[in-house]
Amino acid sequence: MQTEWLSVVSIGVALLLGAMSPGQSFVLVAKTAVSSSRRDGLATALGMGVGCAIFSVIALSGLHSILLTVPWLYKVLKVGGGIYLIYLAVQMFRGSHKSLQVDVAGSAEIGFRKGFGFGLLTQLCNPNTAIVLAGVFAALLSHHIPVYLYIVLPVLAFAIDTLWYAFVAYVLSSARPRNAYLHYKHTLDRASGGIMALLGIKLILSK
Repeated sequence: MQTEWLSVVSIGVALLLGAMSPGQSFVLVAKTAVSSSRRDGLATALGMGVGCAIFSVIALSGLHSILLTVPWLYKVLKVGGGIYLIYLAVQMFRGSHKSLQVDVAGSAEIGFRKGFGFGLLTQLCNPNTAIVLAGVFAALLSHHIPVYLYIVLPVLAFAIDTLWYAFVAYVLSSARPRNAYLHYKHTLDRASGGIMALLGIKLILSK
C-alpha cells in the first residue's frame, strides 16, 4: 500500500513537471488570460484538466497500445491535432490587427463555454500526451495495479493540470500583465500565433 502511494506521488511530480513545460497549452491559456478575462482563462484551464484526465483514462485502459500498433490511426490523430493548432495560429494572426477593448464589464470575454472548449480541444489534439502518460504509468506502477488507482490517477491528472493552468491564468490576468499585453498586442499576438503554428507543424511531422 505504501509503495503504491509513493508511486502515485512520483507520478504526480512527473505530471506537474510535464504541465509546467512550455507548449501549446501554456500558449493558449496565457493568451486567453491576458486578452480575454480571468474567468475565461480559468475555463480554458479547466478544459485542459478534463483533457488530461481523459488521456489518463486512455493510457490506463491500454488504448495507447492501439495507437502504437496502428500507425495510420496515430498519424491521422496527429495530423488532425496539428491542423487544429495551425487553425488557432491563423486566428491569432488575424486577431493581431484588431483593436481590443477591455473594460470592467468584460467586453472582450469569449465566454466560459468557448474557453473551456478551446482548452479541451487543444489538450486532446496531441495524442503524444496519451503515450507519455502511458510511459509514466508503466515506469512507476506495477503490472497489476489496484482498481482504485484507475480513479485516483485520472483525478490526480485533472487536478494537477487544472491547478497549474489556473495559476497561470490567475497571474497573467492581473492588471500589469494585461496592460503590457494591450500595449504590445500586435507583436504578442503574432508571436503567439507563430509559436502555435510551429507547434502544430512539429506535431504533424513528429514520428
